[in-house]
This record gives sequence, C-alpha cells and structure tokens, in this order.
Amino acid sequence: MRKLFAVLLTLAVVRVFGATSEISVNLKLDDIDFVVGERIRGVIEVINVSPGRVMVSGKDFDRLFVEVFRSSDYSQLERTSDRPFVADFHLDPNEGMKLETFISDHYGLRHPGRYQARPVLVHGGMRYEGQPRAFDVVPGMFVQSATQLFSNHEGLRREFSLVTWSRKGYEHLFLIANDQGSSERRWNTTDLGMLMKTTKPTVSVIPTGEVVVLHRFDPDNFVRSEFWSVPDGLEFHRRELVQDPETAGTNRVRELYEQSGGITPKENPWWKFW
Repeated sequence: MRKLFAVLLTLAVVRVFGATSEISVNLKLDDIDFVVGERIRGVIEVINVSPGRVMVSGKDFDRLFVEVFRSSDYSQLERTSDRPFVADFHLDPNEGMKLETFISDHYGLRHPGRYQARPVLVHGGMRYEGQPRAFDVVPGMFVQSATQLFSNHEGLRREFSLVTWSRKGYEHLFLIANDQGSSERRWNTTDLGMLMKTTKPTVSVIPTGEVVVLHRFDPDNFVRSEFWSVPDGLEFHRRELVQDPETAGTNRVRELYEQSGGITPKENPWWKFW
C-alpha cells in the first residue's frame, strides 16, 4: 500500500510540474517606485503552450489577477474592488498575450512602504504563479501646498500638495490631492513631468474652480498645468508650454503667468535650489 501511495504521489508531482511548464504568467511594472496616489500600471504576459485553450472572462472559471503583499511581514493585502484586473481574452495553444492592468485600482496602496506583486492565473483547477515583483510607494519630497474651499459645499476642504521624485534619472513634479472634512476622498496623483529645480514651482487655486500648477521645464520655458476642481470631481484640463516671462515679452505670456500665481525671479548660486 505504501509503495502504491509513493507511485501515485510521484505521478502527481510529475503532473503538476509538467503542467506548470505549459503555461507561464509574468508581470512587468512601469517603475520600481510610485508616489502615493499614483495609478500603478503593469503589463501581465501570459504564454500558453498547453494543448488546451485558456479563456478568461466573467462567464468562465479561469481567472487572472495580481496578489499584493507587504514586504515587511509578507502579509497579503485585501482587495478594495471586485472588478476584473484585465479585459476578457482567450489564448489558443502556442499563443501568448500581454495585458494592461492597474494594480492600485484594486488595492488601497496609500501608505508608503515596500510591496510585492505576484501575477496568478487559475486555469483548469490549477494555479499558475509568476515571480513576485517588488515596488515602493513613496511620499515624495514636499515643495508647496494649497487649500480649496467650496462655498456651495460646507465642510469640504481639498488639499493640494506638490512633491518631487526622481524618475528614470530625471526630477519629476507630482500633484497630490486629498479631500478632508465632509469627505475623505483621495484623488489620483498626477505626474506633471520633468522639473528644473532652479525655480520653485507654484500651485494656485482660482475662485472659479481652476487649479493651476506652474513649474520650470527647461531654461527658457515653464509648463502650466490646469485642472478643474469641483466638489464631486477633479479633472485634468490642459497643459501649456509657457515661455519665461522675463524673456518672452508678450501680453499672453504675462497673463498666463499672473493667473498661475507667478514665480518671483531669484538669483541663486548654481549649486543652490529653493
């Protein structure tokens, strides 16, 4: 009886390892660190060299998802959404596919720290796991803040913060927005692009509901980013490249500059920032 059990166990192990080699799943993240509130984008690659079809949809048993763990104690995070991680798809034998997913849409990754993300495909009653990918959630380096109050929505206060963080070797500027008071909503953080630190960025709240960020992009130009902010919404509206008002000399440039809160020219040594 013991001999028969050992043979069956060996066959089962061979079957599992043989099956796992037929289907592979892999996750690649856009970056290794993300500012708090950013949408964390990844691409899941699934390769099927098994004899059967892999189908993932709301009507089938196959599932493709990502598990997230805290690196400090490897405790698994609970999902905050039951929406699918990827769009419906199917793979015939000897096919592969890459699918976009946003991990932060499914987990409350609002606390700085290191995390592990692992892609998982459940197919034919078996579980196929990819290698965990480590990433960090960071608070960024604080630059400036502004507060928006709403006359038609008592008790609601929206806090905006500008922070910087290095991305792919360049300094980037980010806008973080959180509601306080009657609402505790946290809005998606926006990457506003590369930043030259020779001039301090500004964020201004205009009474008509526009939120304007002005930051230096290169030695001759600023970037003016405009958002529309109302009690139940925050939307990116437009982005303009604005010449330095010290050198441009046009009325339109001066007008945009003044509407954005302005930046006072400041002479600093080459090694000193704000």
